[in-house]
Amino acid sequence: MKNLNYGIIGNCRSAALVSDKGAIEWCCLPEFDSASVFAKILDQEIGGSFEILVTDDYTIIQKYIPNTSILVTTFSNGTDTFEINDFMPRYRKDKGGYMAPPEIIRYFKKVSGSPSFKIKYEPRLDYASGVTTSFVKTNHIVSLTGTIKFDSLFLYSNLDLESIANGNEITLKDDGYLLMAYNEKIFIPTLTKINLEFERTKTYWLSWSDKTTEYKKYNEQIARSAITLKLLSYEKTGAVLAAATTSLPETIGEVRNWDYRFCWIRDASMVVKVISELGHKKLAKDYLQFIIDLVPNKDEKLQIMYGINKEKKLTEETLDHLSGYMGSKPVRIGNAAYSQRQNDIYGILMDVIYQQLITFSNDTENGEELWNITKGIVWVVDKHWQEPDKGIWEFRTEERHFTFSKILCWTAIDRAIKVAKILGKNHKVEKWEPLAEVIKNDIMENAWNESVQAFTQSYGSNDLDTSVLLMESYGFIEAMDPKYVATVKAIERDLSNDGLLYRYKNKDDFGLPSSSFTICTFWFINSLYKIGEEKKAEKLFEQLLSYSNHLGLFSEDIDFETKRLLGNFPQAYSHLALIETAINLSNITHEEIVLDAIR
Repeated sequence: MKNLNYGIIGNCRSAALVSDKGAIEWCCLPEFDSASVFAKILDQEIGGSFEILVTDDYTIIQKYIPNTSILVTTFSNGTDTFEINDFMPRYRKDKGGYMAPPEIIRYFKKVSGSPSFKIKYEPRLDYASGVTTSFVKTNHIVSLTGTIKFDSLFLYSNLDLESIANGNEITLKDDGYLLMAYNEKIFIPTLTKINLEFERTKTYWLSWSDKTTEYKKYNEQIARSAITLKLLSYEKTGAVLAAATTSLPETIGEVRNWDYRFCWIRDASMVVKVISELGHKKLAKDYLQFIIDLVPNKDEKLQIMYGINKEKKLTEETLDHLSGYMGSKPVRIGNAAYSQRQNDIYGILMDVIYQQLITFSNDTENGEELWNITKGIVWVVDKHWQEPDKGIWEFRTEERHFTFSKILCWTAIDRAIKVAKILGKNHKVEKWEPLAEVIKNDIMENAWNESVQAFTQSYGSNDLDTSVLLMESYGFIEAMDPKYVATVKAIERDLSNDGLLYRYKNKDDFGLPSSSFTICTFWFINSLYKIGEEKKAEKLFEQLLSYSNHLGLFSEDIDFETKRLLGNFPQAYSHLALIETAINLSNITHEEIVLDAIR
């Protein structure tokens, strides 16, 4: 069974996926949302890849250097052993800022014997839309395409270039390197310089990870998820991506294939909240600046998502020449959802603004801008909270009065009131408190379904939805409120399948959902913990962790039957929820579990 057994490497400018066999099968340069240079993950025949081929007697093992994003793939036949350290350079410059060139370094380290291998270097520029031709020059290989638009790529190495280009066998006598660069190098790399890049990048990640708060349990999983979220951040603007890929299907053979290389206000705000709780404040400050830069006019509405360079138009198109992941077409770039109305984004963003004002209470550099945004959000919510929208799951046709959207409209006003109190704007508190009360009463009256004994997906609906579980997390309701407990139980009864959760079961634009949405299972586990079922929560969490890939990474979805990973990868949603759940469950002691069992 093919699974998403990939590691991610990156430098907060772009990223690449490296398979458990050491093959780079997805990479876009020079930035996350640029056209791909390798896309074998989306087309096995023409997508292009950068592979290390060994004979069948070699065993291949892969792991990260702990607390870094450097991926080590070890090849050994017992006598002959070598390892490849894959990374994209990232480290602090002497005069401030960070070095993060659009480059991948594959650093070969000879361990023993005389290991041999072949290199399959087949870049396919511009999403493999035309012909890419490679030429061996004096000190590099250049790959060019000009079928639709011109693009180029450069490969440098201390290994024989002709052997690389022709796929001939290479015997590793000493350490070696492959440096693939989007830009032609002015100074030809050397092994000494490659080693320096390695050590600098390693030091950067170790230093970054050292700031991550430690807990009683699950520190390894928290640290890996934190690094993954950092790898999905775009340093230049402060944007945070939903995932590093496009068009990996939620279900094999279906059409739920979307481009996730953009910044959703919802996803990014959730990421920023959890990452800043771990002690990483710079990412949060950069993201808030991203938001400030996007909202120059007081009356301008927020879109649900933007390009990583603040683009507001994300026209969706299909790449019909690519066959898709395991034949799952279409392959999409761009995302038409950017024009949708989703009222929940205001509450999620306000929650982050409130948190950051508390965190950075002594830093009022952006205070006035954030206050303007706060007032603007209240204005928009006041005018539109009673209107239906597309909801958190981005239904592309019918709009409804989604419960989650209403709860987050309440959250927006609640957090705005808290912000006003912090800033001493008491006249706004008096004006906004009645609005919060009106929205809350509306939800309690219309979202609760007496016959179902749960808060349902939308007003007047009998359908359940796991997003409603977050009503406790946002402070809308107490965990032990009988209606919340009943909702958790109803969702467990109707949406749980062997410990994995559906988002919802009702038919949407593309039929009936058939895979588990990973973040929903984390939400459910958290809700069990909140209502006092710690033992069950911990058991389900351990089970869910076992479904990650070999490196502890999660995609968007999990197949109910096979437990294979599905959807875009790695998924920010999944990893932020993993961190939240791990933090909560790390507080459980074995004594508490024993008491829970007795109860």
